[in-house]
Amino acid sequence: MSTVSHRLHLPGSSPVHRTPAEVKIVCAVITVFAVVATPREMFWPFAVYAAGLIVIWRIARIPPRWIAPRLLIELPFVVLALLLPFAAGEPRTTLLGLSLSTTGLYAAWGIIAKGTIGVGISLTVAATTSVRDLPGGLSRLHVPGMIVTIVVLMLRYVDVITDEAARMRLARVSRGDDPRTIRQIGATARGVGSLFLRSYERGERVHLAMLSRGFTGTIVDFGTPTATRGQWLVACVPALAAVGVCVAAWAVR
Repeated sequence: MSTVSHRLHLPGSSPVHRTPAEVKIVCAVITVFAVVATPREMFWPFAVYAAGLIVIWRIARIPPRWIAPRLLIELPFVVLALLLPFAAGEPRTTLLGLSLSTTGLYAAWGIIAKGTIGVGISLTVAATTSVRDLPGGLSRLHVPGMIVTIVVLMLRYVDVITDEAARMRLARVSRGDDPRTIRQIGATARGVGSLFLRSYERGERVHLAMLSRGFTGTIVDFGTPTATRGQWLVACVPALAAVGVCVAAWAVR
């Protein structure tokens, strides 16, 4: 699982890294729900959420240059959000000489703010939690074994498929093809189909290999430590603070 660890996990010895996986998962879910439940018309709560997230990044020693490019995964949603002020209806307001929908502006702000903070929280968990720690953490949260297996294998083999796609693209380019042109869309579609078939066949081979080695359908817990009461109390402080901010935002709304 070194490939996944290299791309998604930043090895470290910070308190965030040492926190057991199940604690980080629960705290992340609670915080995301608090962020999503915050009224979009309020601006200060999102500034508080962002400040808290930055503090956690500093504690975990996650550099901004690692976070920034990975936040681009939400770019399609940002583009959609930027169109909402032009597409939504009344009431309207004038901003920079443009007639924009007030409802659309709030909706765009909500999508961008909540989406960015949510992605940031997910990246924080990914950066501080290795794939090796996930099976034990998910099992201790009583997640069904089949779901644990699917999640862990997906994280392991998504990079395998990505590397396979990169090799196929390199082979096309070395033969004089340019996948970026519109007229090559047919070849690109065939390449996607070929990648699907290769991935399916690889999955069957891997499954047979696992069965031959005694795989019973359950991912093994590699002996990761169980969270103590103190770790739960300390790690849940940011999540409870996020819930408090959300409640306060509704109270003063």
